[in-house]
Amino acid sequence: MPKTALITGASSGFGLLTTVTLARRGWRVLATMRDLGRRGLLEDAARAAGVLDRVEVHPLDVTNVAQITALASMADSRGQPLDALVNNAGFAVPGFAEDVTDAELRDQFDTNFFGAAAVTRAILPRMRRQGYGHIVMVSSVSGRAGFPGVGSYAASKFALEGWTEALRLEMKALGVQVTLVEPGSFETDIWTRNAKISARMQDPTAPNAARVSRWREQLERNIKRANPQIVADLIASILENSKPKLRYVIGRDARIALLLRSVLPWRLFERTILKLSGIDQ
Repeated sequence: MPKTALITGASSGFGLLTTVTLARRGWRVLATMRDLGRRGLLEDAARAAGVLDRVEVHPLDVTNVAQITALASMADSRGQPLDALVNNAGFAVPGFAEDVTDAELRDQFDTNFFGAAAVTRAILPRMRRQGYGHIVMVSSVSGRAGFPGVGSYAASKFALEGWTEALRLEMKALGVQVTLVEPGSFETDIWTRNAKISARMQDPTAPNAARVSRWREQLERNIKRANPQIVADLIASILENSKPKLRYVIGRDARIALLLRSVLPWRLFERTILKLSGIDQ
C-alpha cells in the first residue's frame, strides 16, 4: 500500500512541488488549498509528471475550524494510515514593526502559527492510534533570526519553532516524528502574490516611507532566490528518513545568516544586517 501524505498550501510554491515530488516517489497525496479555483496549476504539474492519479485535491483554509475538522474526519474515515502531514500553508506581512497593526499581526499568526497548530492537533489522534507518522513544519530562517521589514513573519515563525520543538519531545515516545524545515530565499510567491503588505508600508506619507523604499531596493538587488525544487526534494527525503533531525536549514543565504549570528558578536552582526538592509543609508 502506498504511503499517504496530507499537504497544506499546495496550490503553489513548496506545497505544489512537494505534492508532485512525493507523488513521483509513489506516495498518495491529499493536497489541500484555500481556493480550489487555483487547483489548475497543481493539476497541470501533476499531469505533466504523470502522477495526477496519485493526487487528490481538497479544500482547506487552515483558519477555518469546520474545514479542518471535516478534512481530518475524511482522512480518518478512509480506514488507511496517514503517514505524513506537511504544514506548508503560510504567507508574509511585510512591514516595519511599528507600522503593522494588531489586526495585520493577528492575521499573520492565524495562518502561520495557529493554523499549523490546529491542523496538527486534528491529525495527531489518527497518528497516535496507528502508532507512527511524520509531521513536517515548513518554517523559515526567519524563525531563527529576525530581519528588518519582516518582523511579523519572523514572530509567527519563531512561535512555530518553539511549539514544534516541544511537540517533537512530546510525540517522540509515541512513534510520531516531528521536523522543522528552515528555508532561506527561494523563488516562490510568498513575497509577491501571497504577501499581504501592511497598509502603512504602502503609504508614501508614513514616517518610514523613505526607509521602506531603500529596503525594497536592497532586497531586490541583493537577494538571489534559489530553485524551490530543492526544498521539495528535501522534504520528501525527510519523510522517508526513519530518524530525521529536528531542524534542516536549506539555502546558502540561510546557512550564512545563521552561521554569522552564531559566531559574530551581536554588535557586528547587527551592523552587517543593517548595512545589507539599506534602511538607514
